Amino acid sequence: MGQLFRIKLRIRRFTRRHPWLTFAGRSFVIFSAAFGGAYGFFAGSKAEQSGYDPHAFAMGASFLFAIACVALATLSFRLRWMRQKLRKIALHNEALADRNWELQEAEQRARSLFESQGDLVVLRNLEGTLTFANDAYCELAERPQSALVGSKFTFNVLEQGKTALLADGTTIHDQKIASPLGARWIAWREGLVRSDAGQPAEMRCVGRDVTDRTEAERALTEARDQAQAANRAKSRFLAMASHEIRTPLNGIVGMTGLLLETPLTQEQMTYAKAANTSGHALVALIEELLDYSKIEAGKIDLENRPFALAALIEDIAELLAPRAQARKLEIAAFVDERLPMEVVGDAARLRQVLLNLAGNAIKFTESGGVALIVEPGIWPNEISFLMRDTGIGIAAEAQERIFREFEQADERIGRNYGGTGLGLSISERIVKRMGGRITLESKPGVGSTFEVSVPLAASGAAPCSFTAPDLSGQSIMLVAPQSIESSLVARRLQRWGGQTCEISDPEVARALLPERTWHAVLIDRGIEAAAAEALGEAARGYAAQRIVMFTPAERHELQLSSAAASPFTGYLIKPLRAASLAARLSAEPEVRAPNLAADAASDAPDLTAAGIAPGRGLSVLVAEDNEINALLMRSLLTRLGHQVVVTTNGEQAMESWLAAKSAGAPYDLVLMDIQMPQLDGIETTKRIRSLEAGQPGRRTAILALTANTLVEDRYACFEAGMDGFLIKPLDREKLAEALANLAASRHLVA
Repeated sequence: MGQLFRIKLRIRRFTRRHPWLTFAGRSFVIFSAAFGGAYGFFAGSKAEQSGYDPHAFAMGASFLFAIACVALATLSFRLRWMRQKLRKIALHNEALADRNWELQEAEQRARSLFESQGDLVVLRNLEGTLTFANDAYCELAERPQSALVGSKFTFNVLEQGKTALLADGTTIHDQKIASPLGARWIAWREGLVRSDAGQPAEMRCVGRDVTDRTEAERALTEARDQAQAANRAKSRFLAMASHEIRTPLNGIVGMTGLLLETPLTQEQMTYAKAANTSGHALVALIEELLDYSKIEAGKIDLENRPFALAALIEDIAELLAPRAQARKLEIAAFVDERLPMEVVGDAARLRQVLLNLAGNAIKFTESGGVALIVEPGIWPNEISFLMRDTGIGIAAEAQERIFREFEQADERIGRNYGGTGLGLSISERIVKRMGGRITLESKPGVGSTFEVSVPLAASGAAPCSFTAPDLSGQSIMLVAPQSIESSLVARRLQRWGGQTCEISDPEVARALLPERTWHAVLIDRGIEAAAAEALGEAARGYAAQRIVMFTPAERHELQLSSAAASPFTGYLIKPLRAASLAARLSAEPEVRAPNLAADAASDAPDLTAAGIAPGRGLSVLVAEDNEINALLMRSLLTRLGHQVVVTTNGEQAMESWLAAKSAGAPYDLVLMDIQMPQLDGIETTKRIRSLEAGQPGRRTAILALTANTLVEDRYACFEAGMDGFLIKPLDREKLAEALANLAASRHLVA
C-alpha cells in the first residue's frame, strides 16, 4: 500500500507540473475510444452477415447518444463541482497569503522592536559555541555575525556580580565587561531552550546594558553613605559642642546656685537669679537641639514600662506651678477616674511632650491659667491629653506652620517671647513615633487647646492608689475665684458624688452657710487672705471640715501663731493632687490644721536620705580637669557633709585610688569626668575594675560626670563598669538625689 501510494503521489505531482501533456493524453484516449466504437459499429452494420435492421440501428444509435449525453452531463457536473472547489481553494489560498503577509509583517516589527531595544541575545550549544548572535551583540563585540557564529567568543569580564537562581531555572547575574566603548555593566538572564524537536538544548543568554542604572545606584549608595557620615559627624559635633557648652554652663549654674545660698543684698540676689535663670535657659536650648538631632537621625528609642498616669500628670503640674504662679497664672491638672491607674508606655517621652506644651501655654498666657486634662480617647486603649490655656491664641493660617522646624506663628511672637521654634516639631515627631497624633484648636485672643492622643494600654499590675471618698448626698461649698483650678475641683467633687456649690463672692458664701449643713467648705486664698480667714471663722458652726487652698508662695506668707487660732481644719497646696483632696475630705472632722510654720520646716531636705550619715559623710574622689567644675563639685559635696579629694586627670585619679586602697581607707565613691587629658574617664574606670576583679570586698562606686547625652556615650559608661552618670550642668538637688539613690542601692552609709 505504501508503494502504491507513493506511485500515485508521483503521478499527481507529474500531472500538476505538466498540465498540457495530461490534456493531450486524455484527449487522445477519448478520441480513440469514440472513433473505434463508431467505426466498429458502422463496419459491423454493413457486413453481409450483420442482419442489418434500420430500426435496431436507430435504437442503437439513440442508445449510444443517450449514453454520450449522460457522460457529458456527468462531466459537466463534475467540472462545475471542481470549479467551486477550486474557487474555495483559491479563497483559502488568498486568506493564507494574507495571513502569511501579516505574519511576516509581525515578524519584521518584532525583529525591529527587538533589535531597537539593544538587548544582547546569543545562543550557545552545550560546548559553548555560538549558534546565533543578534546585531546588538555583534555591534558591541565589533565583529560580524558570520565571524561569531561557530566560535566560542566571550567578552573580557572585569568584575563579576552576584548570581541568583530563579524558580524557573533561569540564572541572573551582572557582569562588568570591557568593550570598545569602555567598561559596561551587563545584566544577563540565562536559561536552556530547545529550538527544534530532536535537537539538543541550547543556552540562551539575554543581556541588557545597565551601566547607567548601576552607576546611579552606586552614586546613590555613595551619597547615602556620605549623608550618614555627615549625620554621624553632625551628631558628634553636637555632642562635642554640647560638652563644650555644658562644661562652662555647669560652672555658671552651679556657682550661681551656691552664690544664691550665701548672704546677698537684694540687688545682688536679683543679678545672681538672672544669671542662674539664663544658664538654665541655655541648658533647655541645648536639650532641644540635641533632641532634634536625635529625631532627625532616627535614634529616638521608646520604652514600654508601666508607670502611674495620675502621678505623672500631677508631677508635671507641680513642676511648672512656680513658673505659672510667678506670672500670676493658675495651673491645674485633672485625670479622669475612668482611666487605669497604671499604663504601659514611655513615661519620659510623654513627660517631655507635655512639659513642652504646658511650658508654651504658660509662656504665651498673660492672664487666666493652664489646665492639663486627661480623658479616655476615641479608640480602645487610647488616652487624650488636653492642654488648654487662656493665652494669645494662634491664627488659623499659622496653626499648621507652627509644627514645622524653626517656625513660629509670626515674627512678632518670636521677638516678644523668644524660642527656637523646635519644641512643637520635636513633640509632634515624638507623638507620631508613639503611634499617636497631636491636634490644635485655637482662636486669637481666646486661647488654645492642644490635644495629644496616644495609645497606652493598661498595665497588668494593680498599683496602690487612693480610695475616692463617697460624697453621695454630701454638700460641699467651694469658694474660689472663677478659675481653672476651681472648675476642675468642682468637676472632681461631682464625680465623687458631692453636691457642689461653687461661689466666687465671700459675702454670698457667708450668706449661704446657714441654709444647710455642709460636709466641707473649701476656701481658695485667692479671694484675699483676710476674707478667706473671716469666712473660715464664720463656717465653724456649719461645716465639719474647713479647708484652705493656697500656693507654696502664699504658704510662707500665712501668719498663724498657733494651730488653736486657725479657723481651718486642713489645708491643700495648689495645684491640688487628687489623693490629697480625697485624704482631706475623708479625715475625721474638727481636726485642727497643724502649724504651717512647722510644716514648712519639715519640708527641708533630709540630708540623711541624700547619703549623709550622722557624724560621717562619704569619702569621695573627684576626677575633673576643669578647675571651675572641680571647685563646684568640692563645694557641693562639702556642703552635703562629704570628704572630697580632687584630681585633674585619669592618671592622678588612679594613683589616688590605689593609695587610698593601700592605706586601708578606700574611697566610697568616685565621680569620674569622661573627657580628661592623658587618661580619660572610660579607660580609668576600666583599669580600676580590672584591679578590683577577683578581689574580695565591695567594689568602689563610680558615677560618670558627663556633658554628653548621646545614648552611645551612656552605654560606653556602663560597659566600662560605671554605676551611673550625672549630666552637666549639675546642681545640689541632682547631686543629693544621685547620692541618695546610690546609697539606697549599695548601702554605702550604714
